[in-house]
Amino acid sequence: MIERPEILTETADELENYYKKAYPPLAPLVKPCFLNTIDTTVKKLGEEEYFVITGDIEAMWLRDSSFQVMHYVPFAAKDERLRAILRGIIGKQASQILTDPYANAFNEAPDGRGHQDKTQLNDWVWERKYELDSLCAPLYLAHAYWKETGSADIFTEEYERMLAVLLSVVKTEQNHDNSAYTFERSDCPETDTLPCGGLGNPVGRTGMSWSGFRPSDDCCTYGYLIPSNMMAVVALGFGEEILREVLKNISLAEEYAKTRKQIQEGIEAFGMVEHPRCGKMYAYETDGLGRYNLMDDANSPSLLAMPYLHYCGCEDEFYVNTRKFILSGDNPFYYRGACADGVGSPHTPEDYIWHIAIVMRALTSADREEILACLEQLAGTHAGLYFMHESFHKDDPTRFTRSWFAWANSLFSALMLKLKEEEFFFL
Repeated sequence: MIERPEILTETADELENYYKKAYPPLAPLVKPCFLNTIDTTVKKLGEEEYFVITGDIEAMWLRDSSFQVMHYVPFAAKDERLRAILRGIIGKQASQILTDPYANAFNEAPDGRGHQDKTQLNDWVWERKYELDSLCAPLYLAHAYWKETGSADIFTEEYERMLAVLLSVVKTEQNHDNSAYTFERSDCPETDTLPCGGLGNPVGRTGMSWSGFRPSDDCCTYGYLIPSNMMAVVALGFGEEILREVLKNISLAEEYAKTRKQIQEGIEAFGMVEHPRCGKMYAYETDGLGRYNLMDDANSPSLLAMPYLHYCGCEDEFYVNTRKFILSGDNPFYYRGACADGVGSPHTPEDYIWHIAIVMRALTSADREEILACLEQLAGTHAGLYFMHESFHKDDPTRFTRSWFAWANSLFSALMLKLKEEEFFFL
């Protein structure tokens, strides 16, 4: 796709050699997974723009593209070519949000490819499933790039306009009754469309921001998706910092801070339940009218991912309670089989566990034995392909979905980098 920055080749070789000694069963996966995004999904458009496909789907998802390249950010300060690629991706994401802030995935060109749903169509848009986390993910990437490189050149006038549009949507969806957004798809599973004439099920006002769809691209049962609102709390904090320290737009920064506080308070007031076995914990979804969806989905943002998303620490009391629920039979999408145990999704078949969920479990654990168990499962479930998949059957890893799912490879690489940095294997 593009010429690979030398720093990434050097890092991949170094990682591979490290794991040959530290954990040999994973060594054959480390290099191909680390390089998968840069080698197979990134394309240069013009002089400065870069486009990132998700893998086996040729569209660019705002969420996926952000986290597909996140494991490269720590090396950006050392390589100008890598910085140029990341700047180009960040700029492209800003342009996409300005094109349609309700879209979750975009075309490379305005050719009208993708889903032709009953919604406000745009030739640039591959799919227009509104997902709150899709607006949040680019802020995670841009903030990480800024902090790692010390360079604020990504925060252009266009980026500032994008920040204003982003907040406007988040605030509008705090009162979904005032929103013009609707979405309907014909001849599809119920999870691919919104009920009630494309509006979604009714919700009350809570301070949280409504989301039509989950990060799996399945529709929300209840419109306040707690993990996405948690992500919004953190992302709005990033936006406020950028606006104050770089763009000097104090009035917009204060609006970011105000909205962030409202969402945080909404999560705490409406997003928690008392579970008879696990104690006080977070629900996955709520409608603000007394109904709750108690589950977790493998795809991130998830409840399992709270510490990874910087919402709380691993030892937070309510996270510990929620994690206990997630990794048990109380979660309807937790599966235990002959090859692995972990979280799946209604988006994939029953009894299929996601590699992303196993990696996320390790990334958010402080338990050495639990992390080692996750590594053993990762080493034994790639079906001899040496890549992560979307999901695999709990009893037979040769039965899997999506062999080319770049985000899963990137998240696995983030775990490999973290364990190496912490000298996990040699303590």
